[in-house]
Amino acid sequence: MKNKLEILFEDDYYIAINKPAGVLVHRTSIAKDEEELLAVQLLRDQIGKKVYPLHRIDRPTSGVLLFAKSPEATSLLQPLFPTDAVKKYYLSIVRGHLSEDYGIIDHPLKKKLYGELQEAQTEYWSLSKSEIPFASSVKYSSSRYSLIKLYPHTGRMHQIRRHMAHARHYVIGDTAHGDNKQNNFFRKQFSLNNMLLHAWKLGFFHPYEKKYIDITACLPSYFIKTLHDLGLDSVEVNSQHKS
Repeated sequence: MKNKLEILFEDDYYIAINKPAGVLVHRTSIAKDEEELLAVQLLRDQIGKKVYPLHRIDRPTSGVLLFAKSPEATSLLQPLFPTDAVKKYYLSIVRGHLSEDYGIIDHPLKKKLYGELQEAQTEYWSLSKSEIPFASSVKYSSSRYSLIKLYPHTGRMHQIRRHMAHARHYVIGDTAHGDNKQNNFFRKQFSLNNMLLHAWKLGFFHPYEKKYIDITACLPSYFIKTLHDLGLDSVEVNSQHKS
């Protein structure tokens, strides 16, 4: 990667970056290629210090990713990530207009393809809606989309993507759980090759400094372009970026 990672927050104990889409947090069984871009290695090389990822966000997801600078700092904060003690807000563009502007998707998800069901809750807010005069399917002459804010109360694998698929409001650009017709439409119509899911805000109570830390990651350029292409109002997002 030619450009350096964008550092959103840093002190003696923790450091947060705005992870670009396409970068894995760390090496996994599905990413054994030595050429694979790994956030943990990129950040270590950039700051010259070993870092410890406190959580994960999917490779195609952009946004706030927090690391600790020591095993002790890791042990104090990492156990809180599956709880509401760490606040995690996402932004996404999805297919259709949600029937309610606010709600909670409470739908259990399997741990693995054939694993046991685990409880899973995702809270959502509809921020903006639009309708464009293009047919993304043969059923309708126009297409509807929504900009939504999401808060996963649990941390299941691909939870937001799977919950939005369950609600049939697929995340645009999601090739694993999304709508391939929509994805193809966005590639052809808007030259979009990314998934529109962004880890927007992360908040936590600092265990050393004893104060609340609120971190915000600006949207990537392709996400902003798609907001404009679809005519989705992003005033609330922009105003909260400035706060």
